[in-house]
Amino acid sequence: MFSLLRPALLHLDPEAAHHFTLNSLNILHTLGLNGIIAHHIPNDRRTVMGLKFPNPVGLAAGLDKNGGYIDSLAALGFGFIEIGTVTPLPQPGNPKPRLFRLPQASAIINRMGFNNDGVDALIANVERARYRGILGINIGKNAATPIERAADDYLLCLRKVYAYASYITVNISSPNTKNLRQLQDEDALNDLLAQLKTEQQKLADTHGKYVPIALKIAPDLDNGQIAQIARLLMQHHIDGVIATNTTLSRDGVENLPHGAETGGLSGAPLREKSTAVIRRLAAELKGTLPIIGVGGILSGADAAEKIQAGASLVQIYSGLIYRGPALVSDACTAIRTP
Repeated sequence: MFSLLRPALLHLDPEAAHHFTLNSLNILHTLGLNGIIAHHIPNDRRTVMGLKFPNPVGLAAGLDKNGGYIDSLAALGFGFIEIGTVTPLPQPGNPKPRLFRLPQASAIINRMGFNNDGVDALIANVERARYRGILGINIGKNAATPIERAADDYLLCLRKVYAYASYITVNISSPNTKNLRQLQDEDALNDLLAQLKTEQQKLADTHGKYVPIALKIAPDLDNGQIAQIARLLMQHHIDGVIATNTTLSRDGVENLPHGAETGGLSGAPLREKSTAVIRRLAAELKGTLPIIGVGGILSGADAAEKIQAGASLVQIYSGLIYRGPALVSDACTAIRTP
């Protein structure tokens, strides 16, 4: 079915196609027709961050920013779902157009800017969902919040989503919120992680459960920056790291239509850069905390490559746009432990 629909979807405006696809999934789910597009998913249980995953292939944040499609997306067979990025207050994001396909390169450029309905709306959607699997909630800061006060936004979101999340991702690596990536600098990151860890411990006592925290980092880091981030992750006993977000690089797409658009590049051109960061992180971390690999997965072999580089789990997003739901099954099959 996806093969039949794909040409029509690619003729729609990318953001319109995004909403059409998600709403169509919801309709299929409501009618009990998920089997039309879902594929068989092999069992491959993994325990990561103290959580039991039915399989190691998850949905990356960004597809379902407000948690409005959790049940229908879960029916595609993902081992876990990550929703967001969510901010304390609703915000419209950057002006349109802000999402661009580069089909010749199986790539996407976006400059969405954390458009979302705010953390309270996301929580209301999570409460309505029937899904009881592993749910990650990805948190960020509002564009209007000065970078010096970014920790306030992350702490507010952490407190609000804690009771609803299986794990919480701290997104400091989107290229589409001004100055956000400065939080990856040593002093800023050290301060942010210290505050998050202190708050996590308080919330664990209050709620009687421990919810892991993962940090999402950029692919545009040199080896020294990766080593520094790894050291801080270990020092503050952060539970996991997601590598990577989108890239500012335009290698391989610079001469394509829309290749010069500003924003983060994802899809196939990100694969090698993301995998290189995973490999370097794994060498620095030496197994002290798990890596979730994301970036440029368009085949089962791409997913397996991330695992071989040192990831414990993988996530997909852009590959889902170009390959459809079959990619979930292909990735699970390729990395399944015999």
